[in-house]
Amino acid sequence: MSDRLYIFDTTLRDGEQVPGCQLNTVEKIEVARALEELGVDVIEAGFPISSPGDFKSVVEISKAVTWPTICALTRAVEKDIDVAAESLKYAKKGRIHTGIGTSFYHIHHKLNSNQDEIIERAVRAVKYAKRYVEDVEFYAEDAGRTENEYLARVVEAVIKAGATVVNIPDTTGYTMPYEFGEKIKYLMDNVKGVHNAIIATHCHNDLGMATANTISGIINGARQAEVTINGIGERAGNTSLEEVVMTLKSRYKVLGIDTNINTKNIYKTSRMVSNLMNMPVQPNKAIVGRNAFAHSSGIHQDGVLKNRENYEIIDPVEVGINESSIVLTARSGRAALKHRMEVLGYELNKEKLDEVYEKFLELADKKKDIRDDDVVLLIDDTEKKDRRIKLDFLQVVTGKTLTPMASVRLDIAGEKFDATASGNGPVDAAISAVKQIVKRQVVLEEFLIQAITKGSDDIGKVHMELDFDGVKYYGFGAHTDIITASVEAFLDAVNKMKV
Repeated sequence: MSDRLYIFDTTLRDGEQVPGCQLNTVEKIEVARALEELGVDVIEAGFPISSPGDFKSVVEISKAVTWPTICALTRAVEKDIDVAAESLKYAKKGRIHTGIGTSFYHIHHKLNSNQDEIIERAVRAVKYAKRYVEDVEFYAEDAGRTENEYLARVVEAVIKAGATVVNIPDTTGYTMPYEFGEKIKYLMDNVKGVHNAIIATHCHNDLGMATANTISGIINGARQAEVTINGIGERAGNTSLEEVVMTLKSRYKVLGIDTNINTKNIYKTSRMVSNLMNMPVQPNKAIVGRNAFAHSSGIHQDGVLKNRENYEIIDPVEVGINESSIVLTARSGRAALKHRMEVLGYELNKEKLDEVYEKFLELADKKKDIRDDDVVLLIDDTEKKDRRIKLDFLQVVTGKTLTPMASVRLDIAGEKFDATASGNGPVDAAISAVKQIVKRQVVLEEFLIQAITKGSDDIGKVHMELDFDGVKYYGFGAHTDIITASVEAFLDAVNKMKV
């Protein structure tokens, strides 16, 4: 048996059936070219009979890509097959994907037919498609709920009729991994001529087992996996391309099966599909979720920094991500903070690191996570601790119908001074209180507030320019509370003035 798995991508057909995720032809071509660069073997470009737009997309994709096989879906209906063949006329390698339901539900409740007639229709459709293309794939819809004995009869008949690939879909995501694996093994063991065709899997994720079912099918002999980028698709989605490919790659010593996928293009292709389809990838999605290689636990961060393989079975570089993400939160330890500071170009001794770490914990309790700008400001703030005038206490009362009032306590060379003042706003009240204590006739020339990062809980940075005796002094402050940041900026400038 071949140790090569063919990747059949149906993002542009099954994946596009998600409500609100439809693409225009130009966007489909963009995705198709990305899939070609990724290395997929087959691109299912659409269902041509379903709409003029789908027909046009298959035509244009056939023109746009070079080496992947372009596949068009049909029902086991001659008119469908005629239209599919017409849409594939520019394809360098074209495939018609035709089929019919084979489960009790589909035969009796959907098609109002019987088992023998279904086999006849299946054979007729395959033979009709062979008039147009050599490469014909047959799908036994709802194979997951089809009795193995009958499914084997269908598969044997369509292979004999000329099918080059036979797709065994778990259309409703119903099977368990052991059941799906046994189904594929049964076909491999009991279908005469099975090695004249490739057996394919097409699993849905209704019970969250699409990838597990697909891997089980591959282990038992399937050599084509039908997948989508990010696992998108109807209802709970399809089997995820990235999960199957990286499972085979990371467990190659056990499974011994290769794909043609350039895994370093996985992440950027994932982002493209997500953006074009306006369908965000869930943060904890395997392989491509933003948290897939993120570590916030102090124990995990320490382990990853010592050796990535302590907590990562896949090198993020292998899927196109530059490095693991050490997310700084209140659960992060000194090792993670020290690592981040070194990345940013800061080398602190143990004493300084301890001081920054204590301030880091205070900030981390106020914010969900700490960003690089936050770390830089924490370092700068720690380095200012030796200044002569420091803010010791600040309380502000303000509101829509209240006169803003601020109470301030400053530590000046170790001695404490208090003052209270009102103002036009909370910042004006706080600065007025500070002026009462420092007794400097200063003019505030410029006052600028800047949000460093996104979110209402993030740090704000304040820049001030003060004029004192004709000399300009500049102050900077940063804090999650913008009034505190303003006072710190004012004091930073005052501390630079000559006594």
